[in-house]
Amino acid sequence: MDGFPTLGIPDTGDTAWMLASAALVLLMTPGLAFFYGGMVRAKGVLNMIMMSFSAMGVVTVLWVLYGYSLAFGNDVSNLFGDPTQFFGLKGLIGGNAAAEVIADPAAGVEAVEAVNIPLVFTMPATVFVAFQLMFAIITVALISGAVADRIKFGGWLLFAGLWATFVYFPVAHWVFSFDGGTAETGGWIANKLAAVDFAGGTAVHINAGTAALVLVLILGKRRGWPNTPMRPHNLPFVMLGAGLLWFGWYGFNAGSAGASGGLAGSTFVTTTVATAAAMLAWLLTERIRDGKATSLGAASGVVAGLVAITPSCSAVNVVGALVIGVVAGSLCALAVGLKYKLGYDDSLDVVGVHLVGGILGTLLIGLVAAPEAGAGVAGLFYGGGFDQLWRQAVGAGAVLLYSAIGTAILAFIVKFTVGLRLSEEEEAAGADESEHAESGYDFAAVGGGSVLGRHPGVEG
Repeated sequence: MDGFPTLGIPDTGDTAWMLASAALVLLMTPGLAFFYGGMVRAKGVLNMIMMSFSAMGVVTVLWVLYGYSLAFGNDVSNLFGDPTQFFGLKGLIGGNAAAEVIADPAAGVEAVEAVNIPLVFTMPATVFVAFQLMFAIITVALISGAVADRIKFGGWLLFAGLWATFVYFPVAHWVFSFDGGTAETGGWIANKLAAVDFAGGTAVHINAGTAALVLVLILGKRRGWPNTPMRPHNLPFVMLGAGLLWFGWYGFNAGSAGASGGLAGSTFVTTTVATAAAMLAWLLTERIRDGKATSLGAASGVVAGLVAITPSCSAVNVVGALVIGVVAGSLCALAVGLKYKLGYDDSLDVVGVHLVGGILGTLLIGLVAAPEAGAGVAGLFYGGGFDQLWRQAVGAGAVLLYSAIGTAILAFIVKFTVGLRLSEEEEAAGADESEHAESGYDFAAVGGGSVLGRHPGVEG
C-alpha cells in the first residue's frame, strides 16, 4: 500500500472535465426522479421522487465515511477494499497544488518548491471521490422504480443504506478498482478476470436490476395489479426525466475515461449512437406489436440504449454501437412484458430495462468488441474467439448472484425489523399522503383551502 495516495500536480484540463462529469452524473438522479415520478399515479409522485432524492443523502454520508474505502481501498481477500484505509477520506483532502518555480535572479524570480496534493490518475483524489459517489447514488436510486406505491419510506431508507454498504460498495470494488489506481491491489473482476465494464453495466445496472427483482418478490404485488389500470400520470415528466438522463449520461460514460482525451470523445460518440438506435428500435417494436409508437416507449428506449452501451462504450466502434442499440431497444421492449407472464410486479420496468439491458450490453462486448476501440479487445465477430465472451459472462453472473443473495438477506432484515410494506389503507390513500402528509398537486377548487395550509408553520 506504500505510495497511495499518490502525490503530485493535477492536470487542469482533466480535472475540469471530471468535475463537470461528476456534476452531470449527479444530475442523472433528479432526472431519474422525474422519469420515475411521471410513470406512477398522481398519489405517489412525491414519494417516488423522494426515494431518489433520499438516496442522495444516505449514500453520500456513507460514502465519505467508509464507502469509498470499501470500494477503492486495498483489496481484502477478493471481497472488498480495506474499509480503514481511507476512512473519513483520511489522507485525501488536499489544498491547491502548485508547480515548482525555478529561480531566475536576473528576472527577480525566487525558487518555490512544488506543492503536491493527493491524486488519482491525473486529477485530485477528491474529484475522483466525488465522481464515483454519483455512481453509488444513482445505483441505489434505480432500485426504487420497481417498488413504487407500496414500500415504507423508513424501510426504504434503511434498505438503501444497508444495500449500499453490503452490496454496491463491494461490487464497485470488484469492477472499478484497478491495481495501482487508488490502491496497490484492486478488484478481481477488473484485474484477474479482465472483464470489460467501462462505466457500470455489471456494478450499476445488473446489480440494481437484480436487487429490484428480488425486492419485488419479497415485497409483493401492488394491490389490484395487474387488473387495476396504473397508467403514468405525467408523460411530460417522463420525457423530461429521460432527457436529463441522456444529458447526464455523458458524464457517466465519457467521464469514465478519467481524462479529457480521445477515449472520452469516442465513448461520447458510441453512447449517442447506441441510444439513438435503441430509441428507434423500441418505437419500431411497439409499432409492430401494438400498432402505435408512444412517448413512453421513446423514453424507455433511450434509457435501454444508455444502459446497454454503458459497459461497452469503450470497446466498440460505431457499427458495434448500432448493433447494441438495436438489440437492446427491441429486446428490452419485449422484456418489459415478462412481468405479466411471470407474475412479478416490477412497477416501472427496472428489471426489463436495467437488468436485461445491462446483461445484453455486457455480453455483447464478447461479440462486437472492436480491437481499434479504447478497450483494445476483440470480440468473436472481430477474430477474438470466445475468450472475451466467457469473461463477460462470468463477471455478469457473479454480480447477479451476489446481488440476489445479498438483497434477499437485507430485505428480510428490514422486513422483520422496521417493516417494508405499507398497510392496505396506506396504499389505498397513496404513499404521498400516508408517508409524507403531502400531495403532489393541489386539486382544491378556486377559493378553496390549499393543501399547504394543513402543514404546521406554513401559511397558505
